[in-house]
Amino acid sequence: MSRTIHWKNKEALIKASEILLNGGIIIYPTDTLYGFGCDAKNEKAINRINLLKNRISPMSVIAPSKEIVNSWLNIKEAYKKEALSFIDGGRTIIVPVYDNIVSKNICGENNSLGIRIPDHPFCTLLSNNFPNPITTTSVNRTKMPAMTDLKKIYKEFSEDVNLIVEDGNINRKGSEIRIFKKGIWVRIR
Repeated sequence: MSRTIHWKNKEALIKASEILLNGGIIIYPTDTLYGFGCDAKNEKAINRINLLKNRISPMSVIAPSKEIVNSWLNIKEAYKKEALSFIDGGRTIIVPVYDNIVSKNICGENNSLGIRIPDHPFCTLLSNNFPNPITTTSVNRTKMPAMTDLKKIYKEFSEDVNLIVEDGNINRKGSEIRIFKKGIWVRIR
């Protein structure tokens, strides 16, 4: 059974980091929706999230800064500046990355990875203090709407995750998504 803790509690970052380091799963607030989070290099944890969501598909990650994102990108220098300009303000980019940034299980075609820098203080703290990228995928079962009501999230998933980091109800849309294909950015959501 999971515990809950408000993101402003000074123990939230410590608890969430310990759980991620030990292969656990958290639910945490972002600037758009709540997300399922695990160490993006831990295949067992990734498989658990896929089971919770009833699917197997690529997942996005949160990143602490544009500098870190820049070091992950496996595209020509000429495209990197544009990539980094798209990543602010509730946006996700899907772009080829170098090997060993994350588990291959969450990458798409051509080793592409969805990357976000959420504008939420907890995401900033967590991604700056955790040694690996952290998954971010909406809290829901596949083909169901993203869950925004904290009580419903708790009722549906509290037995399946190790910690729920609270920030009240978050009732926003998912991030805008742009994918990099053959030198062109295509908006897919």
